[in-house]
Amino acid sequence: MLHWIHSGGAIMWLILAGGLIALIIFLERLFHLHRAQIKTDDFLNGISTNLTRGNDLEAISICDKTPGPAAHLVRTALLHSNDPKDDLLKAIRQAGIREIPRLERHTNLLITLAQILPLLGLLGTVLGLLQMLVALQAGSPLVEIGALAGGLWSALLTTAAGLITGIPAYAGYHFLISRIESIALDMEQTAETIIHFLTHSAGGTRNEP
Repeated sequence: MLHWIHSGGAIMWLILAGGLIALIIFLERLFHLHRAQIKTDDFLNGISTNLTRGNDLEAISICDKTPGPAAHLVRTALLHSNDPKDDLLKAIRQAGIREIPRLERHTNLLITLAQILPLLGLLGTVLGLLQMLVALQAGSPLVEIGALAGGLWSALLTTAAGLITGIPAYAGYHFLISRIESIALDMEQTAETIIHFLTHSAGGTRNEP
C-alpha cells in the first residue's frame, strides 16, 4: 500500500489528505445531525403537558436538556410567549434562520472536496503521462519498459484514488443534505405546533395584540 502511495507522487498525498478531511467532516456532521434529530411528538407532548399544568419553567428546562434546533425553537417560543403574536412569530423565524447555518456547517467544504478530488486524480494522470513522454524522449530510440512504468503507475493510481475518495464524498454530502432537510421539516412542524398551542390554548389569548 505504501509503495502505491509513493508511486502516485505528491498528487497522491494531496488526494489522501483531502479524502481524510472529507471523512472527518462527514463523521462529525453525521454525529451532530443524529443528535439534532429528536422524536418531536414525544418532546412536544412533554412540553404541552407542563404548559397545561402551568409548569412553564419545567417546560423551558426540558428544552434546555434536549439537543437540536427544534428544542431551541420551542424554547424561544416559550421565552416570548407573553409577547404579541407578531413578535412571537418574528422571534421564532429569526431563531430558525440562525439554526440552519449550524446544521449546514462544513457541508460546502465537503461538496468542494467531492468535486476537487477526482480533478486531482485527473491532474495526476496528466502528470504521469507527461512523465512517460519525458522518459520516451530521453531514451529514444530505445526505451526500456521500466522507464515508462513509473509514469504509468502514477497516472493510474492517482485516477483511482481521486475516484475512490471523490465518489463517497459526493454521496456523503447528499446524504447529509437529506438529513438536514428532514430536520428542517421537523423544525417547521414543531414551530407551527407550539405557535398554535400558545395562541389557542387557555393562556394563549395573551399573545393576541
